[in-house]
Amino acid sequence: MSEEEDVKDIIAANLVRFRNKAGLTQLQLAEMLNYSDKAVSKWERAESIPDIRVLMQIAGIYNIKLDDLVTKPKEKEVKPVLHKNKKHILITALSVVLVWFIATGIFVLLCFIPEVNYEYLVFIAATFATSVVLVVFSSVWGNRITNAISSSLVVWTLAANVFVFMITFTHIPNLWLIFVAASPFEVLVILWFFFRKVK
Repeated sequence: MSEEEDVKDIIAANLVRFRNKAGLTQLQLAEMLNYSDKAVSKWERAESIPDIRVLMQIAGIYNIKLDDLVTKPKEKEVKPVLHKNKKHILITALSVVLVWFIATGIFVLLCFIPEVNYEYLVFIAATFATSVVLVVFSSVWGNRITNAISSSLVVWTLAANVFVFMITFTHIPNLWLIFVAASPFEVLVILWFFFRKVK
């Protein structure tokens, strides 16, 4: 067995060992890395080796050192830090709540201004702001599915905002065509999601 094959086997064995300790499936790990489960399967069968960037990501997920993935196992128990996902969800949720808290504050302030008759539009705008917040956090912590969903939300909340604002302040006919115009962007999001999966 060559030295390269030996390294492949060591990395493959470590990938399987740490994934099992973490209680993750190949698909779950693949989602966290934005790779396909087929790629993870190849790594674990020693058919290929993930690049150094991916190995560092995996080490971060399992709360271990990079050396632990590329060297033979040592006699120590490593407990992966998987509670990070819960923390990320909490931070995202708090950020979304903050958007609606600010929107409610602005709504209340506008209610005290007699000349303003469209206070409710603040909450319409908040839907778009919420989708933008979700895109930001999804791009940092999410996977391809959350990225696709949040990107779709941006497309349709923007279309809905434009529709509501235009129907409120203008008399342009056939405003429903705004949603037709948004459809190609949704197709782009779906194609992006599909091609990201085939990685």
